Amino acid sequence: MENESSETRNRARLAIMELANMISVPMSLNAAVRLGIADAIWNGGANSPLSAAEILPRLLLPSHTTIGGDPENLQRILRMLTSYGVFSEHLTGSIERKYSLTDVGKTLVTDSGGLSYAAYVLQHHQEALMRAWPLVHTAVVEPETEPYVKANGEAAYAQYGKSEEMNGLMQKAMSGVSVPFMKAILDGYDGFKSVDNLVDVGGSAGDCLRMILKQFPNVREGINFDLPEVVAKAPNIPGVTHVGGDMFQSVPSADAIFMKWVLTTWTDEECKQIMKNCYKALPVGGKLIACEPVLPKETDDSHRTRALLEGDIFVMTIYRTKGKHRTEEEFKELGLSAGFPTFRPFYIDYFYTILEFQK
Repeated sequence: MENESSETRNRARLAIMELANMISVPMSLNAAVRLGIADAIWNGGANSPLSAAEILPRLLLPSHTTIGGDPENLQRILRMLTSYGVFSEHLTGSIERKYSLTDVGKTLVTDSGGLSYAAYVLQHHQEALMRAWPLVHTAVVEPETEPYVKANGEAAYAQYGKSEEMNGLMQKAMSGVSVPFMKAILDGYDGFKSVDNLVDVGGSAGDCLRMILKQFPNVREGINFDLPEVVAKAPNIPGVTHVGGDMFQSVPSADAIFMKWVLTTWTDEECKQIMKNCYKALPVGGKLIACEPVLPKETDDSHRTRALLEGDIFVMTIYRTKGKHRTEEEFKELGLSAGFPTFRPFYIDYFYTILEFQK
């Protein structure tokens, strides 16, 4: 056995202690969002370094809080999240610590449209979702049932459909992530330039089509395709027709079909069925434009690889044990099995990749 005082053993023990206590990171982030720390520090764009005692009066404390909160405990959360790049720490004198937002922290600031990544953090840490995490191991031994279902008695999306609060948070979380992503791809991807009419499969309220039609006026017609109960609540958008249906049965015809974060939550066979229906709905030369997380071929410890693999485990635990993030090669094979002879990936966003399948 190696000497426990060696550099190697010291590093190993430190690493396993960090991993064992890793739950402190997301739960502190969740606490920061619930307290509204990012908006408090941002203060309309000032982002001036503030101490925990200065931040405290600006936070979203419950009305029944009698002592005005605990600045020492707040500072403990701020320090921990500083070590993960959410805040910058400014030491003034020998004791007082002040904090401002990093670029990571700014993603939690509410924008003029009322959006940020804060809702995404809250959505991931709801009580029903948290109940599933101690059961991740069951995805290995009993893959036919999701850990979420074992913990809650029914599937996540079924619960979202029954709970206005859960569904509202899900919609806000997806909008908070979707809007900056769509802005990035609309600036960096020109695949919509030759499109006359476009279907968005799983388009929800039609926000993505609204943005695409604004950026590319050549797209004269947008079809927002989703479940009938979803499109029934969709707002009126000039140039967009809302169509209810089931993507496993058929997809409306168009020059191009767009989908975002759809394939990840389905099994390989289900993905093939969806993509085959897209193939049937397209003319020769037509494109399926899918935006999905794409896993790297090799595993490393980069932020990108970790974020993608963490998202993969989230899908396995919460949504489908055999839904998954896939590699570029796996997506190419799915496309070929659905009939698409041509496949091109576009790496614009660091998390989601644009996958172009051409008929």
